[in-house]
Amino acid sequence: MISRKSFLILLALAVSLLPGCRNLVATRTEYQMGDRVPAGPLTYNVVEKVWRSQLGENFQLRMPENRFLLITLAATNGGSGEVSVPLLQLEAPDGKIYKEVESGEGVDNWFGLVRTLAAGQTQQGRILFDVPLSSYRLRLSDGDSATGRYTYVQIPLQIDDEPPPASPIPTGKQ
Repeated sequence: MISRKSFLILLALAVSLLPGCRNLVATRTEYQMGDRVPAGPLTYNVVEKVWRSQLGENFQLRMPENRFLLITLAATNGGSGEVSVPLLQLEAPDGKIYKEVESGEGVDNWFGLVRTLAAGQTQQGRILFDVPLSSYRLRLSDGDSATGRYTYVQIPLQIDDEPPPASPIPTGKQ
């Protein structure tokens, strides 16, 4: 018969040999806007969000299906090789996922569609979503589609003062 002390030693040894158990480290997955957010080789910083009922001006207006949410962020590649920053997603309180809009038409300082960062490179810009008014969680990827790991940044609902729509200036002809 095995003693209690021997059993506990054997149990501890068995657990330490299980694959994946040796490197368990508690990682934070929820962040606030303004935090530096590590996600694999990338570090994100979500610095601003703005709600808009339209984009563009004059005869180049762009209307959303719901509301436009523009999020300004920076992404830094802290790795040793190139990393692609994927299109990002918002998660609603009910769990519904909204994909980033792939067109930056009417968006000043658009982050872009092709986002490859060299080692040590930082890129800043705005990303665009067409979503209902709500609070969200921005899903940030580590850039490795194989891992499927996400880190989240809380995007609270706060309505911004919106400038009035631009209208064409009359030419003075009657």
